[in-house]
Amino acid sequence: MSFRRKLFVSGHFHPVIEPTNADAPDTQPMGLGQPVPVANTQTRGQWSSKLEFLLAVAGQIIGLGNVWRFPYLCYKNGGGVFFIPYVLFLFTCGIPLFLLETSLGQYTTQGSITCWRKICPLFEGLGYGGQVVVLYSSIYYIIILAWAFFYLFSSFSSELPWASCRNSWNTGMYFSDCNGVGIAKSTDISGTRLTSVCRHVDGDVLLPLNSVYKLGNIHWDLALCLLLSWIICYFCVWKGVKSTGKVVYFTATFPYVMLLVLLVRGLTLPGAIDGIKFYLYPDPARLADPQVWVDAGTQIFYSYAICIGCLTALGSYNKYDNNCYKDCVYLCLLNSGTSFVAGFSIFSVLGFMAYEQGTDIATVAESGPGLAFIAYPRAVAMMPVPQLWAILFFIMIILLGLDSEFVGLEALMTAISDMYPSFFLVGHRRKILLLIISVGSFFIGLVMVTEGGLYIFQLFDYYACSGMTLLLFAVLQSVCVSWVYGADRLYDNIEDMIGYRPLPLIKYCLKYITPVICTATFVFSLIRFTPLKFNNTFEYTWWGYAIGWWFTLSSTLIVPLWMVGFNCLVQGQNNRFLTCQLGDLIQKLFSYWPNALTTRLPAAPNKLIKPNAYPDLEESQCWIALAS
Repeated sequence: MSFRRKLFVSGHFHPVIEPTNADAPDTQPMGLGQPVPVANTQTRGQWSSKLEFLLAVAGQIIGLGNVWRFPYLCYKNGGGVFFIPYVLFLFTCGIPLFLLETSLGQYTTQGSITCWRKICPLFEGLGYGGQVVVLYSSIYYIIILAWAFFYLFSSFSSELPWASCRNSWNTGMYFSDCNGVGIAKSTDISGTRLTSVCRHVDGDVLLPLNSVYKLGNIHWDLALCLLLSWIICYFCVWKGVKSTGKVVYFTATFPYVMLLVLLVRGLTLPGAIDGIKFYLYPDPARLADPQVWVDAGTQIFYSYAICIGCLTALGSYNKYDNNCYKDCVYLCLLNSGTSFVAGFSIFSVLGFMAYEQGTDIATVAESGPGLAFIAYPRAVAMMPVPQLWAILFFIMIILLGLDSEFVGLEALMTAISDMYPSFFLVGHRRKILLLIISVGSFFIGLVMVTEGGLYIFQLFDYYACSGMTLLLFAVLQSVCVSWVYGADRLYDNIEDMIGYRPLPLIKYCLKYITPVICTATFVFSLIRFTPLKFNNTFEYTWWGYAIGWWFTLSSTLIVPLWMVGFNCLVQGQNNRFLTCQLGDLIQKLFSYWPNALTTRLPAAPNKLIKPNAYPDLEESQCWIALAS
């Protein structure tokens, strides 16, 4: 590393109020005059190769949202018209914020909480709020893996349970006809025609239709599947990036093989062309509906995992000179391209289902995000040797959800470990913390594998990880970095890492376009907000809504509460503690000391030198660690 980079890394982003004890080489002072222990690179860990980082990020952002949420939103918003606002949000919000977070983590080598201490301590609440969202996501997202494991084990039967209506769960409420179509007898959904796949989702796996207002008993088969999911996630993360980086070689690549196979199979089914037409040909009139634009924006934030700190944590394990700019562009294009291709697989099967039932595509599979558990299993059931294809398909679903789950868990562990590195990075304490989080999350998740589990699951999905929360974080994050820290300074940091400055358009998006668009979308979402209804029919109880709002407010209120608390904490201190602790220290140093790049100090490495000769630096009470 060059002298300039040594100085930049060791000094610029490690502010020192009081000198470090020479007998404690593993500590670096930070904050309001208190030495904070930090771990070195060897203790904290790094990606073994650039490919590990790319696969880990790809595994995090490319998941079930690409194969069930994106096609569902296309279907909900009239097909291909959804691509217009989606692409607009991608280039004005998605890519700029993606670059911001990955570069922030790589530059500071810190997780999603402690990185804000070096950028703008006043906004450190963004890190805490993002990790609350990650924790909620980890608790409820893994339930989908439990469902997928249940389907996987069911696929080993002589006849796929969802391929026929001759099952125990058809009695009473359903009867079957010769085409395998269940017809509802219940007054709750009288007259609705559901395929046996739909019934398998709603009846045998998720929720009896008559138990919306009570949780009921635990489905122990699903509980065991949930336990298995947590055990796998634990061992994928327990050694940090050393284990995570190796697992993603398989979990992030194999799903593409199966997605391609199922795409080819779907395109060969009768009626598939009608589904593709419905997917590709947009209705321009739909652009007048603001909800289409809101869904596009929230999908970008949901799919790209931005504003929750995961990208910052993953980027923090990069080498300092990694080209995070190119990585950002490639990964974003890969993510959106995967969503686009997955849409072909989904809509080709929807066209086939509509053709088989003699109905319009718009009336097929009214099941929300459960689309993947309806369309894809139906396609698998029509293939030769359906058990084999079902097993491979649900392995793909499990892997798609698994890497998103354990990479998010790794980001959470990184954030906590970086706050107390001298404690959690010693011995097996990090593994014990991971075990505590996993066990606690498992017991909370048991609520969602009860007879009324989907009732709670939708509360998590609608409130805990809502688009409005992410939009608010996006506004604050872009304003903080672009205006408080400085967009030009961010570009200077990126240039110092990769050797050149990114496209200027990204900087202008971060300063102007991104906060404006996100603010407008956030305000519209508030105006159009409607309380959640289960299956768009049943209203939740008062305590259900109370739990939902707790999920939302527990993450968003951390930001203003932290600002107020931090402001009170530093009263009487220099106001720069509220914004940027160091200012643009490296530029000031070079302006006072033009020969700094070529000057070598005879002192020992890492000797602390107080810049008494420079009034500006002394005023901010900064020390600089210079490496000889």
